[in-house]
Amino acid sequence: MGVPAYTPDEMMTVAAARMLWDGCVCFVGIGVPSAAANLARFTHAPNVVLIYESGTIGTRPQVLPLSIGDGELAASATAVVSLPEIFSYWLQGGRIDAGFLAAAQIDRFGNLNSTVIGDYARPKTRLPGAGGAPEIAAHARETFVILKQSARTFVPKLDFRSSAGFMEGSGSRARSGATGAGPRAVITDLGILRPAAGTEELTLTERYEGVGIEEVVAATGWPLKVAERVQLVAAPTTEELRLLRDLHARTRAAHNRPAILRALKRLP
Repeated sequence: MGVPAYTPDEMMTVAAARMLWDGCVCFVGIGVPSAAANLARFTHAPNVVLIYESGTIGTRPQVLPLSIGDGELAASATAVVSLPEIFSYWLQGGRIDAGFLAAAQIDRFGNLNSTVIGDYARPKTRLPGAGGAPEIAAHARETFVILKQSARTFVPKLDFRSSAGFMEGSGSRARSGATGAGPRAVITDLGILRPAAGTEELTLTERYEGVGIEEVVAATGWPLKVAERVQLVAAPTTEELRLLRDLHARTRAAHNRPAILRALKRLP
């Protein structure tokens, strides 16, 4: 029996989940990073330690949180500590193995923008902001970035640098004093990009089934470097898809209860 049909978003989430390992201490962002980290927990990494910015340590949610303040995170956590402790003791203390991040824009050296689109003083769009991402990007031992790939997202120059990747490349991050190793992989809905040795410029190293190299290059706002040999990422397994879809189904059911919708309608 073959693998069921899957969407690009599902492939991206599965590929990201596979980046984590059992026992990894992971600082998780909301959205696709959260889905990927929890999928890893449900599959090959049952002992992954998930940490969210609100101070929840070892949380094991059964549904995806709406925000870092979602009660599901605290209710299922091993411990809940203060925000200063999360950042000073855990993150800046070098106790985070991996950070999972998303953004609105990324450049060729893995720098991220989560602040504004357009001029900072007069932006076309003001985004939610970076939150704890700059600290995660600076201090986690390594980071993984997850976002959909298009020329609007993968840009030659960020409108605003919210979080540092490899800065200008060629060792500039190491010279900055940032303690973490920086982004080890950028996982998209088309493939996986990794920093090249020496230049630290993002390079296409892996693609998904049915996605051509030319398609990935066309979806990038700069002349994308391509590895000499681009690997093919294995399709999601039936079990990975089942667990991911079950997770999303539980989340929709939990966050779309009639009482919640009625309460929202009563808001001014």
